[in-house]
Formats: sequence, C-alpha cells, structure tokens
Amino acid sequence: MPSMVASFTGEKRAVEKYNKSLKSAYKSGVREGLAAGLGMGTVMVLLFCGYSLGIWYGAKLILEKGYTGAKVMNVIFAVLTGSLALGQASPSMKAFAGGQAAAYKMFETINRTPEIDAYSTTGRKLEDIRGDIEFRDVYFSYPTRPDEQIFKGFSLNIPSGMTIALVGQSGSGKSTVISLIERFYDPQLGDVLIDGVNLKEFQLSWIRSKIGLVSQEPVLFAASIKENIAYGKDNATDQEIRAAAELANAAKFIDKMPQGFDTSVGEHGTQLSGGQKQRIAIARAILKDPRILLLDEATSALDAESERIVQEALDRVMTNRTTVIVAHRLSTVRNADTIAVIHQGTLVEKGPHNELLRDPEGAYSQLIRLQEANRQDTRKGDSNARSGKQTSINKSASRRSSRDNSSHHSFSVPFGMPLGIDIQDGSSNKLCDEMPQEVPLSRLASLNKPEIPVLVLGSIASVISGVIFPIFAILLSNVIKAFYEPPHLLRKDSQFWSSMFLVFGAVYFLSLPLSSYLFSVAGCRLIRRIRLMTFEKVVNMEIEWFDHPENSSGAIGARLSADAAKVRGLVGDALQLVVQNSSTLVAGLVIAFVSNWELSLIILALIPLIGLNGWIQMKFIQGFSADAKMMYEEASQVANDAVSSIRTVASFSAEEKVMDLYKKKCEGPLRTGIRTGIISGIGFGVSFFLLFGVYAASFYAGARLVEERKTTFPKVFRVFLALAMAAIGVSQSSTLTSDSSKAKSAASSIFAIVDRKSRIDPSEDAGVTVETLRGNIEFQHVSFKYSTRPDVQIFRDLCLTIHAGKTVALVGESGSGKSTAISLLQRFYDPDVGHILLDGVDIQKFQLRWLRQQMGLVSQEPALFNDTIRANIAYGKDGQATESEIIAAAELANAHKFISSALQGYDTMVGERGAQLSGGQKQRVAIARAIVKDPRILLLDEATSALDAESERVVQDALDRVMVNRTTVIVAHRLSTIQNADLIAVVRNGVIIEKGKHDALINIKDGAYASLLALHSAASS
Repeated sequence: MPSMVASFTGEKRAVEKYNKSLKSAYKSGVREGLAAGLGMGTVMVLLFCGYSLGIWYGAKLILEKGYTGAKVMNVIFAVLTGSLALGQASPSMKAFAGGQAAAYKMFETINRTPEIDAYSTTGRKLEDIRGDIEFRDVYFSYPTRPDEQIFKGFSLNIPSGMTIALVGQSGSGKSTVISLIERFYDPQLGDVLIDGVNLKEFQLSWIRSKIGLVSQEPVLFAASIKENIAYGKDNATDQEIRAAAELANAAKFIDKMPQGFDTSVGEHGTQLSGGQKQRIAIARAILKDPRILLLDEATSALDAESERIVQEALDRVMTNRTTVIVAHRLSTVRNADTIAVIHQGTLVEKGPHNELLRDPEGAYSQLIRLQEANRQDTRKGDSNARSGKQTSINKSASRRSSRDNSSHHSFSVPFGMPLGIDIQDGSSNKLCDEMPQEVPLSRLASLNKPEIPVLVLGSIASVISGVIFPIFAILLSNVIKAFYEPPHLLRKDSQFWSSMFLVFGAVYFLSLPLSSYLFSVAGCRLIRRIRLMTFEKVVNMEIEWFDHPENSSGAIGARLSADAAKVRGLVGDALQLVVQNSSTLVAGLVIAFVSNWELSLIILALIPLIGLNGWIQMKFIQGFSADAKMMYEEASQVANDAVSSIRTVASFSAEEKVMDLYKKKCEGPLRTGIRTGIISGIGFGVSFFLLFGVYAASFYAGARLVEERKTTFPKVFRVFLALAMAAIGVSQSSTLTSDSSKAKSAASSIFAIVDRKSRIDPSEDAGVTVETLRGNIEFQHVSFKYSTRPDVQIFRDLCLTIHAGKTVALVGESGSGKSTAISLLQRFYDPDVGHILLDGVDIQKFQLRWLRQQMGLVSQEPALFNDTIRANIAYGKDGQATESEIIAAAELANAHKFISSALQGYDTMVGERGAQLSGGQKQRVAIARAIVKDPRILLLDEATSALDAESERVVQDALDRVMVNRTTVIVAHRLSTIQNADLIAVVRNGVIIEKGKHDALINIKDGAYASLLALHSAASS
C-alpha cells in the first residue's frame, strides 16, 4: 500500500486517522496505571495494618500471657519477611494480568472448532476419485455479507475428464464456485458432490490433495522458488520440481535468476513479475498431479508470448483431468468441452462454444459480441484479463530492491573506511541501518517536556511513598525497645506505635496510586507522541525504503505497537520506581547515620557488593534483548504470510508445512530465552547470597559494638533495618534494568526511523509549483535499476517524449520495465542517470505533493483501504470531495450502478485490501478515486485488465472520456486496449526499440510490435 498512499498524497490523512485511533489506546493505558497503583497501595495498607495489629496484640500477650519480647519479635519478623517477599513478587503480577488477557484471546482461537476442519482425520478416503463434480440446488452467501445471496438454487453437473469454463460478469459468482469445490466455504443449503459423495463426507486434507488450484493472484511465500513449488507435494525430489517448472514454462526464467531455483521470491512474491509468479503457481499445482484442476483466471497476468506457452502447458496438464476454468477472456475458453454462463448466481446457459454461438440472443453470444465490439476481434480479450489483484509490477519491481542499500549506509561509516561498500546480504544490511544505536535518555526526556508539571507532581507523590519504608525502621526499632519496658510504659507505647503504623499505611495508600496515575499519564502521552512521530516518518519514506525486508508491513507494525510501549515502560513505571527508590535510599542513609555512624559505615562498606552484583545482572540481561526481538519478527512474518494467503495454504493442505516453518523460526528465540533465564537465575542467586552475607557481618559488628557499650540494642536494629530497607529499594530498581535495556533498544529502533531522512520526502514544501501544467513529459537518457537488485538493469539510456494531451502506450513483455516508467514519473524512485522533464522542468525540482496531485494512477492491483466505498473514492481528493463529486466520479467509472445496488450503497465496507469486492468492482472504485482527483496526467497501469467484457467496455468508455485533453500513459499487456493511442512505444531490455502509431508499426516487417501482435492473434484464434 505505501505506493498507493504516496500516489494519492494521502500521507497527512493517514497520520490523522492514526492519531484518532491512538486516543483510545491512551485512555486505557492511563487506566491501567491507576489500577496498578491502587493494587499495590492496597497490598501495603494490609501490611501496615497487620503490623499495627501484631504490635498491639503482642504487647497484650506479653502483659497477660507472660510471652517474652523475643517470641513476639520472632512472630512479627517471620510475618515481615514473608510479606516483603510477597511485596517483591507483586511487580510480576502485572505479567499475570497481561498474560491472562492475551491467553483469553489465544484460547478463544485455539478452542474454536472450525466448521471446516483441515486437521480432522475423520471422513472418507477413496482409492482414487474419478472427478465428477455436481452442484445440487446450492444456496450460498458469504458469512461477512449474509444478506447478499450469491447463489440461489444453483445447480451444475461436471462429468469427469471434462473441461468446463465458467464465464459471466465480474461479481456473478464464478470464483465462488471454485471456493465451494475447494470447500473453503460450505453452502447454506444444497450439496456439492464429488463422485456422487457429498464433499462434507470426505476427509478434508485428502480431498484437497486431489484438487489443484491456480488462482487469479498467485500467492507465493517469502521463501525460495524451489520451496514455493514444493508446497505442491510433500517430499518432492529436485527432479520432480524441475519437471513441473519445465511443464509450466518457468524453468527458463528461473535458470536465468542469479541463484536459480534457490532465488528468494520476496514478501508476497514481489521480486518477480506477474507472469513469473503465475508460472511458479502453475508449477506448484502441476507437482501435485491433481484429479481436478481449478483455474481461476490462471493465465490472465501473462503477456502474449508467455500466455501462449503457459496455455500449451495447461492444455498438456488438463488432459484426463476434470478442469474448471474461470475466465473473463472468452478467447481462453473456446476450447472447453462445455461453457457455462453464470449471471447473478444462476446458470443461464451451458454448452460447447459453437452451439452457444448459434443462439444470437443467448447470454454467451451477447458476451462475445461485447468483446468483439470492443475490438474488431477477440484479440482485445487478450493477455491480461485479470491480473487485477496481482501485485502491481511497479511494486514488484520496486520490491526487487530488497538487498543492497550501500549508497546511504556508506555515510555512517567512520572516515577511515572506504565509502560505498556493497553490502550484499540482508543481515549485515540491518546492522548498518541500526547504526545510530544508543539513544541518550536526555532525548527521550526532551520529548516528555510538555508533561513536566505532571512529572513533578508524580515525583512528589513518589518521594512520599519512598520515604515511608525507612521510617518503618524507626517505628520498628522503637517497638522492639517498647517490648522490653516495664508494663505501664509498655501499654502506653505499644498503643502509640501501633496507631502510627496505621497513619503511615494510610499515607502510603494515598501517595502510591497518585504517583502511579500521574506517571502513566506522562508515559502514555509520550507513547502517543512517539508513535505519531514514527508513523509520520514512515508514511513519508521513499518507496524504496519499503522494499527492504526489515521494513515490511509486519515489521513496521511490530515496531509501532511493541517498541513504543516499551519506551513507555521507561518513563511511566521505571521513572516512578527510580524516584521512589532514590528517596528510600536517601532517607535510609540519613536515619542510619543519625542513629549510629560507626555501624552504618561498616554496613555501608559491604553494600557495594550488592551493587556490583546488581550491575552484573543488568549487563547480562541487556545483551540478550536485541537478538530475541529480531528473531521473533521473522516468525511473525511467516505467520503474516500464511494468514494473508490462507486460501493457498488451505488448497495445498500446507498447514503443517507452514506450522513447521513457524516452529523453526521460533526455535532460535526459545533457546535464547532459556539461556537468559539460566543466567538471570544464577545472578539472582548470587545476589541473595551476598545479601545474607551482609546481614551476618552487620549483626556480628553490631553485637561487638553493644558489648563495648558503643551503642544500644534498639539503635543496632534501627541502623540495620534502615539500611536493609534502603538496599531493598535499590535491589528493586535493579529489576528495572531488564525493562530499561529493552526500552533502550526499542527507543533506538524507533529513533532509527525518526532520524532517517527520507530521500524522496512528500512532506517537504520546497520545490516549484506551476499555475497551469500542460503535461509534456520527456524521459532524457534515463538509466535505472532497483537498489535491491543492483545487477538487473531495468532502463538503459531510455529516451521518450510524450506531448501534452496525447495518449502514449508502453508495451512489451512482462518484466521489461513498463510499470517502472510509471513509478519513476510519480517519483517513487529517482533515476540513477538522466532526467525526467515535465513541461521542460526536471521533476525533481517540483514540490513532491503537488507533482503527485497532478497525476492520477490506476494500477493493476487496486489497493483499497478498509473503509467505506465513499471514503475510498474521496481519498483521491484528500478526503475533501463532496457527495456530488463522488457520485459523478463513480458514474464516470461505471461503478455507481453496482454501488447503489449494494445494501448499504456508498457506505458498504470494502474489507481489508478491498477483499469484499470482486476484482472488477475494486478496479472501478480505484478508477473513480483517480477521476475525483481531476489530474492533468493519467497513469493507467493495466487498468482494465481485471474486468470482464461488459464492464471493460463501459470502463474503457469512461477512461476514453476521462483521457480527453489529458496526457495519458498506458501500460498494457493486452494490445487491443491501446490500438487507438497516439503513440505506441515498445520496450525491450530497458530501451525503446520501436515507436509510432498502431497502423505504422503493424506494417514494419518483422518489427517487434508486429510480432507481438501476431502472437496475440495466434493466442486468441
């Protein structure tokens, strides 16, 4: 999506939206802080009340039951140390609460029994299946839109070994047939039968292993090409994988790749062009050797040449298998044994191509006529019919850049080193990006400036609660003294001291929640500020930055949510404890030295032992936090991949495989965690040993001082208790070290983003703007390669002039760099050499937001936001479009009809990435979004490829209307869509090898365009 936000200059709006959703997070964070404070305060009040009761009752026992002071002391101390131990455990209670909340969600998922369970081992398995498929009276609607019936009483019979093609308009339910055969969904009524057996009776993973699916947007996993093909079959040998790739006509391009079959395909397969991805997906299905083959627009993303070869491959694969084809492009379905025309969820016609053509008024004939009308022959239906959702090649190319980022790392290298080191592998690349490691705390503090009054009040409350512990020492030593007094004094003193305990308990109960609340207000405001800063920065990064794997959507999401929260730990909870503990320490020392300075000095000399050990512990913990965080990000990338492409995982029964991969990625962090645990355990053990050593030494010294009459018994206790309390305070802050080291590494990961200067920054206002843009575009000697694939040159010295108001079409094979031209025009990337001029001015001189506002992009894979249709269209005009403008744009894009017929009309939610709409519907919403913008320059990257014949004709009309008086750049595989362009440029190997009008180019003997066209005709006839 980054390129979409950039193209529509939606950065500011994305930030505003994010800010809104941060508000509720802020409120709940503050409430959490208050609750934690109240909890801890209650615990301490109970502790103080316990003492108060113990002292009063202890004195009573001494007076009435003849107890000695020592016995009462033992009881009180046993309770004291026990409860303090509990008190020290209390910070960990937070983890229980957090764990419970997380576990609730997880167990909800774990305990949910899926209605369609891929793991279930029950169900029938036959020797083999013949492959008869039958739909009997099926009623179906998607669970997310229960009121829109897709099928009402749909019936269809497909005998085994037959090839049946499903055709019909976009949104008519063709792909739903395939989802039901794969049993992604169960029909609400009616049955889907295979070989006469209800699909629900088969064991799910077994029946899925007999079905091969090649879908419209092939989903590849972030692994090597070989691993991707191997999803088709467990334990496939290299020979089998190679054979499948050869069958799918993929072996040739794979061998050209730098690492051959071991080349990584990138996140969502973005390192490959659409056609290449599709061939790998076909190889994956071939490897499975299925009885039933489901092709959902399988060849739509290919250019003519690859399509012809893939179509041949598919024809070879289809023999003796039951094949179901979904296609918009009627030319691909002529050879099917039966063609079924589906209209609004019912079967309106079926029969072979020739038979259906005999009825001139039939639905099929009308569809054919529509396609013919579009162009004199079915050529128009060619080559790209539904790459609609296919990742746009511009992105794919852009993502190719996932490796070397040397150009801007080199500057962070000290002078002595050579500049421009090529860093080829991702891991070292990461180190360079994270160079600005340590973030000084002063910087975090300066971010928290606006909250100074809150922090000051919080600190005062913390100091009060901190001083109470050392005062405890005074109370307790006086109580001990009182226990050895004569009865009349004992009665009076014990009542006084027990009431003092109550008073201090009450003070603590008030001060602790107050400080906790105030600090969490400050902390949560800081988080909000940091998240907003980071997000603002991320949105304005150049597109190339997102090409790097460590900046994928999953990783950035993790940084925004987890890292910012850890930084709060530093300000909120940690700061509060630091203030509280330092006041405890100071008060403890003062009380001790006033009571007896000699003993205090002796004990103080021993304290560094405890400090040293706390420091060692801190160092241990710090070393480990960074690695684990990185490792888990990899695991969550695997999970992200699997969930976003769950249909592919399910259709290849690859659940186990994905789980294994996930397990593998989790093993590293697990081992690291265990190691950290053992080391901290040893650290804590040593620290307790030292603590008891100090106790022993100080009691020995105290006893000698009393013996020499240097001090009295209560004073020894007062010194000892005051220092012990102080030490406990300090040791509590050493538990912070783990938090603060986490927070520090989180802060540096966040500031690494915040400090990075975007090389193409849309938020900058510098640059020229022009009153009226004519729209002349000129590429002057442009050379370009994606920084993540430095060895693949996309453009070599490309020159091209586009006159204002004219339409220029770029054609060429898949991967030739057509879409890259559009990315360069929008300045998603800057060329390595050469210039791109707009009205004679280098586009790098224009103000970036203004430049992008002059261009309307409709790309091959329309990215929609999870919002209403209205909001998605208004996005084109920065959300400022009026209702009438939105409707006018929708009417122009031929989307108004289907939007109004939806139940909520323009308020229909489109789902994540627009998943609730069919490909054609998404594309029309995207076109409306571009129209609302009223751009001077229109960029169409395969814009009509995802539409069926009828919508395409109407959308093409709409585009023709919109294109008037605008400079238009069209990228297309399908040559029929561009015959009327003012200029056609053929791109091959990064240069333009031919340009001219359609009629001129077609007459060049053996010309590139003529041969592309011949291929098309061959493919379509």
